[in-house]
Amino acid sequence: MIIIRDTRQRVGYKDQDIRDTIKKFLKLHDLDKEIKSYKILKESLDSRRHDDIHFTVTIGVFAENESKILKLVNNNKVMLTKEKKYVFPHILNTELREFLDIDQSFRPVIIGSGPAGYHAAVKLSYAGFKPIVLERGKAVEDRAEDVERLWEEGKLEPDSNICFGEGGAGTFSDGKLNTGNKDKAGYFKEVLDTFAKFGMDEANLYRSKPHIGTDELRQILINMRHEIERLGGEVRFSNKLIGIDLATDFGVYGYETELPVYELTVEGPEGKYKIITHSVILAVGHSARDTFKMLYDMGFEMEKKPFAMGVRVEHKADTINKAMYGEDYRKKYGDKLPAADYKLTYHTKDDERSVFSFCMCPGGYVVNSSTEEGSVCINGMSYSGRDGDNSNSAIVVNVTPDDYKDYKFNDSEVLGGIAFQRELEKAAYTAGNGSIPVTLYKDMTEGKPSSELGNIKPEIKGSYCLTSIKEVLPDFIYDSILEAMPEFGRRIKGYDDPDTVISAVEARTSSPVKVVRDERLMAPEYPGIFPAGEGAGYAGGITSAAADGIKAAEAVSEFLIEEIISGYKDYEISKYT
Repeated sequence: MIIIRDTRQRVGYKDQDIRDTIKKFLKLHDLDKEIKSYKILKESLDSRRHDDIHFTVTIGVFAENESKILKLVNNNKVMLTKEKKYVFPHILNTELREFLDIDQSFRPVIIGSGPAGYHAAVKLSYAGFKPIVLERGKAVEDRAEDVERLWEEGKLEPDSNICFGEGGAGTFSDGKLNTGNKDKAGYFKEVLDTFAKFGMDEANLYRSKPHIGTDELRQILINMRHEIERLGGEVRFSNKLIGIDLATDFGVYGYETELPVYELTVEGPEGKYKIITHSVILAVGHSARDTFKMLYDMGFEMEKKPFAMGVRVEHKADTINKAMYGEDYRKKYGDKLPAADYKLTYHTKDDERSVFSFCMCPGGYVVNSSTEEGSVCINGMSYSGRDGDNSNSAIVVNVTPDDYKDYKFNDSEVLGGIAFQRELEKAAYTAGNGSIPVTLYKDMTEGKPSSELGNIKPEIKGSYCLTSIKEVLPDFIYDSILEAMPEFGRRIKGYDDPDTVISAVEARTSSPVKVVRDERLMAPEYPGIFPAGEGAGYAGGITSAAADGIKAAEAVSEFLIEEIISGYKDYEISKYT
């Protein structure tokens, strides 16, 4: 493949512009005859100069005589490379796949259907392992109805809400797919390719800041589920893991295995039942507090982990667009520019705290994402069009284990971060009288309740209440945000507008614990159990969680493959003896 790096394209560029660029850089006369195909590899918006906003685009070109073409080109932006494709390391043959129907203990069990769980399930399904996915929440179709009921009527379903159910917390979010980490092994690209296979707009394969949007993501999840099932896997909704035990006196079909054998206790719609398995991927998400407690009680090694908490801030989307694109952006570019996003960071003067934007939602909504009665927490969500009236972002402050060293969750200090989160969520419930507490920035600076809105109407899914959030947040979070806001206003005009809408509390930015795993990605005390994804402390967002799920699937297949082959052979022998 020939790569043409960093070409300049106008806002609203068309396919013909790409064709003209290829002809110019490669000095071609007849594009249709001289190349086989081309595609955009990367696209980023450069809006640093408001009078010259443009896209920077990298193009990949496929031709029969690529080396010959390159010899005629003397340009450091043009180079030859090989396109890398991800390949799952272990694929079962037909006989071994059939053997899994005979001895189902070799079927991996995946706890959770979020990005880590579903991407692990898809990879294991294609490889022939026929995984069983246990999801405590509901399928996305039913889950969406429960979420709407919470927003409209205030009725909370503890196991079917924004955090629990098919797709995990990311289902009702902005659907961001970018990550700040490097992708040398190609896992992030494979995540995007997988999403595209199941219905994502392929433009996200090359955008520098790809996002799906909650509306499109829901159908993608359904497509993934159907593919898992078509390949022999299962997805069991409203099935909650409530116990893990080492099985005893376990033997099947006249042969023995050296693998550990686990007996999972599951609570489903028709009561409790058992699953026998050798391997479990724990992809439970960052809000599975009862599951974390169960793992702690079982002796899983766990560590306290830093995270962040704070508020959501709302501005008119047009305010952010003007700040990022220029006051007359509509006159210059019409509707061809996407709703503007931003990223903000600030270190407090005492240099003890970081204040930063998180999960920014252009043209999005603030949403009630509570999971427990008597508590309120919030998140941000956008549809694929990002065409809401407001743009919002979490503005959060780093929280260290020292900040919650005196907290315990069910007598566990390791899980103290959960208790700290819960305290703030209960305070938010009290401040908002059961609704999302909202205050205006001008009132926040004075520490008093708000009584009326200004020129910004909140775009909030769920009931909200004008009040004061001073009693919701600890001083170190409240004061750090107040210190940062004027600086954010200097960087983005209008950010510290007195009428800026501020909601509380953003408490679930990431998991407050890490479930320790070894170099084989297994819990050291429980070989065959693989903590994975954001809940286990190894990811931060949809893409990184999905990538970690793929890594866990690879580790599971490596763990099982030799024993599956051995067990199959022993079974074949036992049939004739």
